[in-house]
Amino acid sequence: MTEIPVPGTAAPLDEATGVFVDHRELLFGVVYNMLGSVADTEDVLQETWLSWTARGGGAPLAGVDNPRAYLVRVAVNHALRRRAVISRRQETYVGSWLPEPLVADEGADTADGPALRSESVSLAMLVVLESLTPLERAVFVLGEVFGYPHAEIAGIIDRSPAAVRQLAHRAREHVNARRPRYEAHPRVRREATERFVRAALGGDIAELMEVLAPDVTAWTDAGGKRRPASLRPVHGRDKVARLLTSGRGGPSNPVFRYRRVNGDDAAVLFDGDAPYAVLVLDLTPEGDRVCGIYVVANPDKLAHLPKEAA
Repeated sequence: MTEIPVPGTAAPLDEATGVFVDHRELLFGVVYNMLGSVADTEDVLQETWLSWTARGGGAPLAGVDNPRAYLVRVAVNHALRRRAVISRRQETYVGSWLPEPLVADEGADTADGPALRSESVSLAMLVVLESLTPLERAVFVLGEVFGYPHAEIAGIIDRSPAAVRQLAHRAREHVNARRPRYEAHPRVRREATERFVRAALGGDIAELMEVLAPDVTAWTDAGGKRRPASLRPVHGRDKVARLLTSGRGGPSNPVFRYRRVNGDDAAVLFDGDAPYAVLVLDLTPEGDRVCGIYVVANPDKLAHLPKEAA
């Protein structure tokens, strides 16, 4: 992180840096869940840091009784402004838009990334949150994910508690109408993911049809840069199976590795040692069929992922 040199204020800035670092994990989790973009979240945290160090003439802690509340408020308001930029970007995006995935290191029970811990929001849920207005999403994330009371949220977004209650009610209604209806046990999800990968890699449509639910939907986000992909969600078992076994494009040296993605067991496809795609599944209530497939293959959205170890 780059510090801003301010003559005569080294000690206050050093102390302020420590406070910011102490709260960085919380700030990352809040902002990432508001934006669904790792790159934009990092930019917002940098903007928050600059706002933090600029206050008080280089003495950020002066007059701040609650640094945590202050930093969250600054970060949320920067994120709300960045949300408008992302929305304009999505208007011209090629194909389906999916969030940037957060992928845990191999063998890690919990990831080093902050939003993969107790405040995990699944990739499917982040897709649902895209249906909310920016303010509704901020209120939902702060209240439902991080447990902030309405009165505190009101101070963060500069709205009355009554307005926050109304935003929270609308957000919950939207989310409950669209959220995945079944949360699979991690063991069930891992087994289903492994079964799906074996069927897809084998290229056997009959075997794949046994894994897919009749009403399955596949979302593929390649940003127009990779194949196989569809510019729109693909509905129905027959069409999804053909998409997955089409053999058009794809990595020349495919290797799947199982990882936790946004807190859920999922798979990462590598082309040699380079990340090629992230695969996350939704399951039927019985846990034996795949009803939703999310594939993030846009290389720009995978740039933060490490290469596969040799």
